[in-house]
Amino acid sequence: MTDDTTKAAPESPAPPAGDVESQTPATGFGVTGILRRWRREDLVKRGSLALRGLGFLFSLLAFIVMASNSHGGWEDFDKYEEYRYVLAIAILSTLYTGAQALRQAQEMHAGKQFFPPLTLALVDFFGDQIVAYLLISAASSAIPLTNRMRQGADNIFTDSSSAAISMEFLAFIALAFSALISGYKLSTQSYI
Repeated sequence: MTDDTTKAAPESPAPPAGDVESQTPATGFGVTGILRRWRREDLVKRGSLALRGLGFLFSLLAFIVMASNSHGGWEDFDKYEEYRYVLAIAILSTLYTGAQALRQAQEMHAGKQFFPPLTLALVDFFGDQIVAYLLISAASSAIPLTNRMRQGADNIFTDSSSAAISMEFLAFIALAFSALISGYKLSTQSYI
């Protein structure tokens, strides 16, 4: 009679004893996995900074174009509530994206974070989403007014208004992608 408990499990084959340097390590382990993760984290940081820089540029352009859109009479942005909203959100977005881009550039230059990573991830995620929502809200509120004005008279006032609205829409796109990156960074946070 044989005892089934004494049988040993079959052994896995030993790795080939050939050229050790040319063997590929398992994905995600060892030095190559660490280097790959560092490159990905660096790419995420640089991408986030680039998107916030673009958001800052487009917000600043929307602010400048709308603030200078005063041509006298009915062609003054201050006479229309929708355009005042576009200007206010452009100012808010310029301040937020400028401060965030400056903070990120400082962190990349110094090589350290000045606030806890979880706090930064939460502020980035919610800040990007809120400002992106406000940008698309302001742009969409001014589009019908601009379209009605363009039916009556297509002039420099309506062209400037359209340009400011377009810049806010482009700032929205940049911040929407930045919010995706912020969501990724928030979801990959370690809570240790």
